[in-house]
Amino acid sequence: MCVAVFIVDYIARWLTADFKLKKGAASFFIYPFTPMAIIDLVTILPTFLALNSAWRTLRALGLLRALRAFRLVRNSKGLNALIAAFERKREQLMVVLVFAAAYVMIIAMIMFNVEHDTFPDFFDAIYWSIVSLTTVGYGDLYPTSDVGRTIAMLSSLMGIAIVALPASILTTGLMEEIDGSSRDDGGGSVGRQDKCD
Repeated sequence: MCVAVFIVDYIARWLTADFKLKKGAASFFIYPFTPMAIIDLVTILPTFLALNSAWRTLRALGLLRALRAFRLVRNSKGLNALIAAFERKREQLMVVLVFAAAYVMIIAMIMFNVEHDTFPDFFDAIYWSIVSLTTVGYGDLYPTSDVGRTIAMLSSLMGIAIVALPASILTTGLMEEIDGSSRDDGGGSVGRQDKCD
């Protein structure tokens, strides 16, 4: 409210500048550059900047409306099939996850002992092991000795297999789920067999 009063006061002083400056139409152009007008403007501007920032924040929050699209996806058959595939293959996925975590720790321990100059602490070795396992390979940490590079090559080859396992398990589960839902709908091999009988 106070800022609104200051704004109205500034605009009123600008509109009535001719009464004070007495220079005709030029008064309206001169007034914004007078010392008091500059002080008034400086006190008002931060409010406009804050409003601009708040407006940008509100516009950014408006992007959250795009999340409404997830309501459409929620009832999607494909998403339900994927969730069911996760549920069905949960045990196998957990086994692969535990195996991958153990593999990361073992490789990290080996590299930490073999390449102690390159990996001064164990976290660096774990980081490198995960990056190598997932075949991302940022290149910020890498082994320099022949033994370390040999271990890195073997780790990369194993990483391909370990990363591929969850994908194949999920694909199998998704195909089973889709096949099962098509049988429930009356399609698929069971429906065809009933027609033949």
